[in-house]
Amino acid sequence: MSISPGSVPQSLHVVSPLVEGDVLDYPENVRLMSTSPSVQPQDGNSPTVGEGDALDRQVFPASARRDPEEELADCRGKRIGILIVAYNAVTTLKGVLSRITPHVWKNVEEVMIFDDASQDATYELAVGLKALFQTAKLHVLKHDANLGYGGNQKAGYQYLIEKGFDIVVLLHGDGQYAPEILSHLYHPLVTGAADAVFGSRMMKTYGGALKGKMPLYKYVGNRILTWFENGALGMNLTEFHSGYRAYSLAALRQIDFSKMTNDFHFDTEIIIKLHHQSFRIHEVPIPTYYGNEICYVNGMKYAKNVFRAVRRYHGTVRSGKRAAEFSEYFIHYPIKKSKYSSHYYSQQFLAQGHQDVLELGCGEGFFARSVAEHGNRITGIDTLPKPADPEAFENFISADLSAGLPDLDGKRFDKILLMDVLEHISAPQVVLRDCRKVLKPHGLILVCVPNIANISVRLMLLAGRFNYTERGILDRTHLRFFTRKTAHQMLTDNGYEVVREMSTVIPTELALGVSADNAFMIAANRILAFFTRFMRGLLAYQHILIARPVKNDGN
Repeated sequence: MSISPGSVPQSLHVVSPLVEGDVLDYPENVRLMSTSPSVQPQDGNSPTVGEGDALDRQVFPASARRDPEEELADCRGKRIGILIVAYNAVTTLKGVLSRITPHVWKNVEEVMIFDDASQDATYELAVGLKALFQTAKLHVLKHDANLGYGGNQKAGYQYLIEKGFDIVVLLHGDGQYAPEILSHLYHPLVTGAADAVFGSRMMKTYGGALKGKMPLYKYVGNRILTWFENGALGMNLTEFHSGYRAYSLAALRQIDFSKMTNDFHFDTEIIIKLHHQSFRIHEVPIPTYYGNEICYVNGMKYAKNVFRAVRRYHGTVRSGKRAAEFSEYFIHYPIKKSKYSSHYYSQQFLAQGHQDVLELGCGEGFFARSVAEHGNRITGIDTLPKPADPEAFENFISADLSAGLPDLDGKRFDKILLMDVLEHISAPQVVLRDCRKVLKPHGLILVCVPNIANISVRLMLLAGRFNYTERGILDRTHLRFFTRKTAHQMLTDNGYEVVREMSTVIPTELALGVSADNAFMIAANRILAFFTRFMRGLLAYQHILIARPVKNDGN
């Protein structure tokens, strides 16, 4: 059944009609904010519908006057859906629907009730309301099994995305959030001022959370968690934990929901993802209401999951450990920013600048970008079809190095980088011999290979284990293993002379998932570098060898 976007399901408002002069059935402290600049919430009784009209008539001539609520609710051609997530909401759902204003009903295309396998008659009530009042914009769906708070949202968003909607507003079926101000949530999305809009109970426009009878322990917990999340994520929201939200579906289409939680901290994970992907987040004040609704949130479990979500996100983006829900942000071979790392030594190798550089196994181009800024001209080769940063390269070639270098059109290079490459190739000698042919006179190569004799591997063997990992010395994609001596021997056997040797320290910052700029990590790296210098075979994480051909004659 379809309905034109401009029609209003007036019949629904027969359930609990709101007409001029009626007092909204809402807690004493909650007062709707007028959109007229001359009318602001004041202390006293709740305002009546139509309050402020007299002032509007004094300010605006009749010919130019337009209902402020009507203007705020205007969809401007956008397809808007209201997603009501409901669980055991039989006592509150009718009131939630009746409090949606006529202007909003006129401008939204669908109001969807997604019943998450309620154990009461929520679904039957919703179907009855739709049939009784012939409200074509109201759609009702019940899941066969409970999906959880986050799972119910994901199902709703997917439904709207597949139907090509532009905007979704999330509304709870328990009546805790005011349907009267739905337009305040979606208006910034309609005007293009934001990609996501969150209602905040911590803003003081409606008196604040405590005046709305938010329990003190919930208020304190909310403030502590919000303070932690703002600090950890570099944000400045007044509240992270409101469930009254609106999203641009163009933004949600770019969010991977597939492995996100189905639990209540889904709301935290989606904020993290929106922020990481640089979407614009806007907050609007909303009233606070705590009544007789049943709360299904375990506060301590929720707080623990919020802390855990932030920690797992940081571990992923710092390439410490990949968390499934944030896996798209994981960089398998990140730029190591700490001193004494392979990228630190490689940047020194190319510090002269304005050189022709061949980078084998260049990946997404992140390191190429950092060295291209010094005027180096980078040719990159990788199995990737296209790097994330193609502009970092003068030339990029997608090729498999297992059979040697591809055709480079006769180009020769001052420097060749083989960072974490040779261990992935079954016959590294073929690549090394090809590199000799494309080096300029006096050209140099830098080879970086992991140290299989590192103390961590020795201790593992002592315990009778040899477990491959996602990354590191025992990366499961490694085909060859090197000690310091075998790395030297490989270069010698293929016509190179080692002119300089360095050793990287164990990247403890990646293992711990903390920043390389952390003062403790800086001190720890210095200590490790000191001991590594004297015990390369035991403590070196990678061996870095700078070499030149013994005879650079093209043979």
